[in-house]
Amino acid sequence: MTMIGKQIRLERIINRNTRKTVIVPMDHGISLGPIDGLIDMKEAVSAVAEGGANAVVEHKGLVMAGHRRGGRDIGLIIHLSASTSLSPHPNAKSLVCSVEEAIKLGADAISIHVNIGNGDEGAMLRDFGRVVYEASGWGMPLLAMVYPRGDKIRDEYDVKYIKHAARLGHEMGADIVKVSYTGSEDTFRDVIAGCGIPVVIAGGPKMDSDRDILEMVKGAMNAGAAGASIGRNVFQHKNPAKMVQAISSIVHENAGVEDALRILA
Repeated sequence: MTMIGKQIRLERIINRNTRKTVIVPMDHGISLGPIDGLIDMKEAVSAVAEGGANAVVEHKGLVMAGHRRGGRDIGLIIHLSASTSLSPHPNAKSLVCSVEEAIKLGADAISIHVNIGNGDEGAMLRDFGRVVYEASGWGMPLLAMVYPRGDKIRDEYDVKYIKHAARLGHEMGADIVKVSYTGSEDTFRDVIAGCGIPVVIAGGPKMDSDRDILEMVKGAMNAGAAGASIGRNVFQHKNPAKMVQAISSIVHENAGVEDALRILA
């Protein structure tokens, strides 16, 4: 029965026809505070829902406060991990929500954040294992955000580290893994080849142009990605709904970059 429940929930965050997804993470408030684009959360969520995003990622307190104004439906992924940029160890993520809490709040899926290659890796991996066990028992899909960040990492976008991060998410038992884009279609194919679960790309820091964002998404999709999980480059855009629509056209309709740019014109 739990596998049936997981399948139903996955179809709330992944398009059942294309088997791809556009996720907008909005979990930045704990780590960075109320940054631009996330001041009015109801407005932010409504905008990306209107654009056709499949799901948003939020912390539990926003859901408790009522994060929607109405409008189109959108999948809800509740984030279980947190740290702040003010900490002397910002890469050390702690669990701040449980699987059961997320279920009670109506989550369609949960997510965790794990940084590998630093001194806190062991604790985060133990948390990862525990969350996988609990999520499996409830039939709750798990999105794992895995990044190589720490003293041993020279370049967190190096394909050898990104491949490792994606494979770790698979072997630990996640249903979807989110990793950074390696910068080229060819290198990202290596990431996809070494990972047997859907891979979505992170958006990273705010980028200089719409074309840069859309070319990154197109490259990832050409390499075999299952979609994109882009935050600041969406909710800080001058028109978040249109940016989601443009990204979705690439992810779900295999549109070209020029066609996607016309949506933003």
